[in-house]
Amino acid sequence: MQWLASALRSTTYEMADALEANESYQQRGWTDGLPIVPPTEESVLACLRAVDLAPGDLVGVEPVRQRLLTAEKVAINAVMAGCLPMYLPVVVAILRAMCHERFNLHGSSASTGGSAPFIVVNGPIRTAIGMNATHNALGPGNRANATIGRAVRLVLTNVLGYVPGQLDRSTLGHPGKFTYCLVEDEDDSPWTPLAQERGVPAGCSAVTVLACEAPRQVMHEWSHAPEDILETFAADMRHNMLTYSVWAGSYALVIPKQLREILVAAGWQKSDVRAYIYRSARVFRRDWATVGKAAIVHGRGGPDQEFTALRSPEDLFVVAAGGPAGGFGAVIPPWFGAKAQAVTQVIDSPAA
Repeated sequence: MQWLASALRSTTYEMADALEANESYQQRGWTDGLPIVPPTEESVLACLRAVDLAPGDLVGVEPVRQRLLTAEKVAINAVMAGCLPMYLPVVVAILRAMCHERFNLHGSSASTGGSAPFIVVNGPIRTAIGMNATHNALGPGNRANATIGRAVRLVLTNVLGYVPGQLDRSTLGHPGKFTYCLVEDEDDSPWTPLAQERGVPAGCSAVTVLACEAPRQVMHEWSHAPEDILETFAADMRHNMLTYSVWAGSYALVIPKQLREILVAAGWQKSDVRAYIYRSARVFRRDWATVGKAAIVHGRGGPDQEFTALRSPEDLFVVAAGGPAGGFGAVIPPWFGAKAQAVTQVIDSPAA
């Protein structure tokens, strides 16, 4: 498709240079606090061409307030975030996933709990656009990872109105609210990729999105027994249940190469990891006394009431990612139990 600049409906502002544009956007509250790339008509149209969408085409509808996400507004915010046009199919797929009712976009975005959309990318597109699955997988250093997640945040702020202190009522928030985008290391892992586990055909690209709290890093370098390694992950999940939220929901485990190789050498698949964690990650109401919450030990259910982190083993998402050295991993807790559920969306792109 080809469009003229006049096809864009957004207001045009004349700025002397990028510095003036940034100061203007900051004063208007149109950023996440970081500098932006000024969205010119040319750059916005290039992004629209990358997804073969016209400016007025609908990407999604926020289910509660029925706010529309048009392709033009998505492209503008993607440019502002620093995205290249080739990233747009991923951004569009993420937003489409978040507009599914089961994701609970409004509840998770407005909550005082401060969740952020945790994004996992699978399939050929991850290499086609140069995403990073290894060193610093959850940190800075890769343009695609950083700007794709940031584009989603800017859309939430500028199009859907989740402005901190207004609709976004996060008490603390966490750094994942800038960007929380991860790609699975499919090249260096024999495990089935997450998207395929969730029904996407092999060879197709997809995103999986879940409303999550900040990552909790764990370390284990003292044993080659899979049970010992996974018990460290389970212990952190139990601690999260006691100190944050006891309600069962979908957790993600990010397992880098050093620990993953031990599990693989022992013949453990993702299904084995899920089964072990489901059995181990559970607490009793009486355990709250150990974290200063003794006042609720004798509530409904009594001190012997048991709570599980997962409703079933399938609630656990196991993601292969991270650098090659170090006995580290991460637990990604859900925002509020099962109030928000993961959604997997196929990416519609020639590179996907």
